Amino acid sequence: MAKISPLMIAPPAIFLSLATLFYLGMFREGKDELESVFVGKEAPPIETAVNLPGFDPVVQSDLANGNVTLVNFWASWCPPCRAEHPKLLELAETHTIIGVNFKDTARAASSYLTDDGNPFKGVAFDPQGRTAIDWGVTAPPETFILDGDGTVLYRFAGPLIGSDYEQRFLPELNKALGK
Repeated sequence: MAKISPLMIAPPAIFLSLATLFYLGMFREGKDELESVFVGKEAPPIETAVNLPGFDPVVQSDLANGNVTLVNFWASWCPPCRAEHPKLLELAETHTIIGVNFKDTARAASSYLTDDGNPFKGVAFDPQGRTAIDWGVTAPPETFILDGDGTVLYRFAGPLIGSDYEQRFLPELNKALGK
């Protein structure tokens, strides 16, 4: 009778273990959520970014103004950012929105807001992406909901459009507003 080497059993056992782990991970609760380490904490400063020339600057007091505030990280080269822009213009009619343009050029960002409309109370310009890193932004667009004291209540990764906006973002915004 031939003896089976443990080295022959190890690769299939490792494969089966990893396959089981991945399979179980697909069904875990909250698998589609990107957690933010800032939820429940004071929002990081935005003042490290410079102001976008020709637009109102962002000051730290804008984040803790006594009202619910949205902070949107965007770029002119980002197609999902362009897709959500009409929704931002609509939200700006009733909410304070701070914009942080990152990894972009000042000329492209200014041109975009001039041509398509500016939904932001203040616009910060973060060409190196340092402020985005401080906020834990992975890719544009990302929107944060802050309470009146500047505490991060919710982080939404992706464009504010469609059923994802209606089913995930709006309930969190309404909760923040006490609706």
